[in-house]
Amino acid sequence: MADLGLIGGTGLTKLDSLVVERQKIVMTPYGEPSAPLTFGSFEGHTIVFIPRHGAGHSIPPHEVNYRANIWALHHVGVKKVISIASVGGITQPPGALCIPDQIIDYTWGREHTYVESNNEKVTHIDFTEPYCEALRKKLIESARGISLPVVTRATYGATQGPRLETAREIRRMEQDGCDLVGMTGMPEASLAREIGLCYASCSVVVNWAAGKSDKPITMSEIESNLKSSIQHVRMLIGALS
Repeated sequence: MADLGLIGGTGLTKLDSLVVERQKIVMTPYGEPSAPLTFGSFEGHTIVFIPRHGAGHSIPPHEVNYRANIWALHHVGVKKVISIASVGGITQPPGALCIPDQIIDYTWGREHTYVESNNEKVTHIDFTEPYCEALRKKLIESARGISLPVVTRATYGATQGPRLETAREIRRMEQDGCDLVGMTGMPEASLAREIGLCYASCSVVVNWAAGKSDKPITMSEIESNLKSSIQHVRMLIGALS
């Protein structure tokens, strides 16, 4: 049984080196996940993979069924989850590979908890440290083992999307202490904590955030940076011990 789950973001809707063993459609109490779960081996690791935005990258960030995705991974026996995300850089430049340690949630209106009115009692999770430190350390140590530069401390600012942010919004986020800006970090991280999964993020910076460069944000720039950065993500996952 695979205890490692990978959630692929923009640019990682499939794993080229993944040897597929089987796929499974998992129905959950919270609806359908983004795609069937793919079971297989990747760089020597037995994993379960799901593309966050669907197999064809058709699900926008605010419509991802985060509850179903996390529940499905937990249901099939996954214990640890690595979330791969493409982000904008506020203090970190394009090409940077970051293992964030904090998160600020600017999202709204998303189904963000498993705690509902029919629960026996209200449950409060400790979210002081939003990422699993043991898994973060393993990612950092693995990167160092292959001399892959990584940013080991960063705050991820999760915005609603699907539009990109204004320059003033990014300035506010920087004042709040954000180093990265993305649209999928929450409620994924808190749902994983609620359900008992060890969860960490591997964020690749694919463009400067709004107002941080005198050049406009273009898809060609994002795609170019993404292509090279995803290779680094594959190297990092492959180096996990």
